[in-house]
Amino acid sequence: MSTTTRRIIFTTEAPKPVAPYNQAIVVDQTVYLSGVVGLDKDTMKLVEGGAAAEARQALQHIGRILEAAGSSYDKVIKTTIYLNDIKDYTAVNEVYKEYFTKDFPARSAFQVGKLPLGAKVEIEVVAVNGVVKLIPAKL
Repeated sequence: MSTTTRRIIFTTEAPKPVAPYNQAIVVDQTVYLSGVVGLDKDTMKLVEGGAAAEARQALQHIGRILEAAGSSYDKVIKTTIYLNDIKDYTAVNEVYKEYFTKDFPARSAFQVGKLPLGAKVEIEVVAVNGVVKLIPAKL
């Protein structure tokens, strides 16, 4: 019988969870990040400035959690973006492109009924650890 490793990830460089969940879990070489909203980690309040500002803050925290898990933006394989209002899609997408610049991960983005803490955007990612060999798409 094979053994699967499960490691809980926590970093003080990102906000503490506000409910019974962890910032991330690593199972073998796969990193599963919980949804991240644009909280200021010190005040635990949403940053001001709307969806783009919240997305930037969330993506900064995602980077710190990925680092704590031994991963990085370039090892993200799937993102899910939850929007309070689909009209914020373009603004959030512009911020997203600052963090994911090439060889983009798979992604879903959609409007939801409501987000925790009144957030305008929440982002979750799945990433991997270790050496990643990229095989480009054949066009």
